[in-house]
Amino acid sequence: MDFFQLYTVGLPLVLQPDVLLMAVGGVFMGITIGALPGLTVTMAVAILVPLTYGLSPLAGILGLIGIYCGGNYGGSVSAILVNVPGTPSAVMTGLDGYPLTLKGQAGRAIGTATIASFIGGFLSVIVLSLVSPVVAKLALGFTSAEFFAIGVLGLSLIAYLGEGSFLKGLISGVIGLVLATVGSDPISGYPRFTFSQADLFEGIPFIIAMIGLFGVTEILVQVEKGDHLKRVNQALKKIIPELKTLLGLLPTVIRSSVIGVIIGAVPGAGGTIASIVSYGQQKRISKNPEKMGKGALEGIAAAEAANNSCTGGAMLTMLSLGIPGDAVTGILIGALMIHGMRPGPILFKENFEMVSAIFVGMFLANICMLVIGLTGAPLFARLISMPKRFLNVAILAFAVIGSYSVRNNFFDIGLMLSFGFGGYLMYKVGLPRTPIVLALILGPFIEDNLRRSLLLVRGDVPMFIHTLVSRPISLFILLFTIFLFIFPLLRRKLKLFQWFQNKDDAK
Repeated sequence: MDFFQLYTVGLPLVLQPDVLLMAVGGVFMGITIGALPGLTVTMAVAILVPLTYGLSPLAGILGLIGIYCGGNYGGSVSAILVNVPGTPSAVMTGLDGYPLTLKGQAGRAIGTATIASFIGGFLSVIVLSLVSPVVAKLALGFTSAEFFAIGVLGLSLIAYLGEGSFLKGLISGVIGLVLATVGSDPISGYPRFTFSQADLFEGIPFIIAMIGLFGVTEILVQVEKGDHLKRVNQALKKIIPELKTLLGLLPTVIRSSVIGVIIGAVPGAGGTIASIVSYGQQKRISKNPEKMGKGALEGIAAAEAANNSCTGGAMLTMLSLGIPGDAVTGILIGALMIHGMRPGPILFKENFEMVSAIFVGMFLANICMLVIGLTGAPLFARLISMPKRFLNVAILAFAVIGSYSVRNNFFDIGLMLSFGFGGYLMYKVGLPRTPIVLALILGPFIEDNLRRSLLLVRGDVPMFIHTLVSRPISLFILLFTIFLFIFPLLRRKLKLFQWFQNKDDAK
């Protein structure tokens, strides 16, 4: 494969009417959902995955990718207009965006955010298409030992998904691993923890779990809060900034895009961390750091470019290694599997046309995001003032329809509602929900490769461990995984040490 083939092979597939319609519609829906605080992109993708069953695989996947790309940008709209970030990664955007709104320059702020998001996302797809085939080619030589190590590496994300607490993330991850054992044994086929319930013989569908945890739970949380958004009365004018201003922001956008791609490729980092790091870096090197936080366009450009370039980085690890870069790509793994494809190095070998089409589709999604963002900003400004009670009813309806369509089974609706109420209880006690989804996806993958590796050494555990540490790639992955697990603990001890040191200095 060469760089030219990466785009020419999949281009005819993307130009099909149904695929184009889903890609453009997905971006529009993603921006809309991202602009509505409380409606996360993860929730939207999880709910809409089952609705892609009746579509062609490419149309369904590009529709979900469109929601992913559009949603990451959409959070900036509400952050700028009402200082309520539609997505967590838009928090940094609001620091400079909302002050500009108060000055009557909301249109200028949204225009800067849109263009920076487009450039960041566009550059990230170029990096994705250049690097992912190389990584996938390297991974073709992996055995079950390497894949087991990769699965454990992906599971180590729980250390960073615990909402500030490693223990909380670990508890949720263990719950997810226990739930992943429900169903038939992958080797012998013997049913486990099914309680003679035939609907559980195939295990717990992770799509059902995701719809419940991210859809129903969010509705329950919104109903409990009972909050309503303020209406935005400001008219948006002069959305596209001056050419001189855009050229002056270009170095900031490119630098922040590089930061976003790198951080996005690290499993578990995500757009929030990327925007924080990029914003902080920009403030350190800015010629006017005192203006940041008070309405500086460079602050908006840095945060949005990094946030949206994370999509390409997260897709890089997902497509080439089968490891979700964030919660959304974890759901996209499930969507690809539903349509008969397994992300990882084999995908590049067996479904190269699909991979090429995904690259082309991501370029298209970012172009659509630019056009829709610049022309539809006034519409999205009105949407964020819509009462949430109407949105919650629509979301619940989609959740029920999507759950039933997974296996055409009413049992799945009850299972989805159970996960929804369980997720609400987890919210009340402060436990994160994302590690459960991650464990449900990676649990069977880890178990399958572990069992295969043990069969090759006839159940000899010391020999299995020797195999893991004697192969350079699996050894490196395991060492990196151990580092990821202990890093939060080391960081905590370092902060504690600094606290004692500061206390002694004060004395």
